[in-house]
Amino acid sequence: MKTAAVPEPRTAAALAARRHKTETALQRVREAITRLRREKAQVSIAVVARRADVSRTFLYDNAEARAMVATAMAEAGDRRARSLADQDDEREATWRERALNAEEGLKTAQAEILTQRTRIGELLGQIRDLEAEWTEEAIQRITTENTTLKQRVRQLTTDNRTLDERLKAARSNLRFQDRRVADLEARLTDPTPRT
Repeated sequence: MKTAAVPEPRTAAALAARRHKTETALQRVREAITRLRREKAQVSIAVVARRADVSRTFLYDNAEARAMVATAMAEAGDRRARSLADQDDEREATWRERALNAEEGLKTAQAEILTQRTRIGELLGQIRDLEAEWTEEAIQRITTENTTLKQRVRQLTTDNRTLDERLKAARSNLRFQDRRVADLEARLTDPTPRT
């Protein structure tokens, strides 16, 4: 009869190598999870497998590795929930501050609008005061004088244009007369008789 109590030396060496390989992989998983926690990064099977340089199958098949990843994912979920709550509080504080700033800006704008309206009212009152100093007769007289002056300017512009055209015609005639005089002088000084 054979007893199987003592494994063969080759089998024992293979089992020891396998245990050593598994322990090394588990150590890399622990280190990867520790780094992810320090970095506050997302913990998942894929991320841990990549960081620890192990297969996903190893993480699913090995009970200790599966438990470590599950614990890390649960802790990361709690941290994430707390982080989201903190972010919500921070956002709410930011929005509250923005709302208060907007209210302050609105009050400032309304005060400026009121100041501008008051100034516009004062200026309109000054215009009315200036208009009140002129009588209807004075306004009519000034309007008539203005119309007369505009007509006079139009007339003077037309006269100026006519005089300018006459000046140009006179200069042209003068040039023609100068050439004619020069031609006559040349004939008088020329000794050759004409037939």
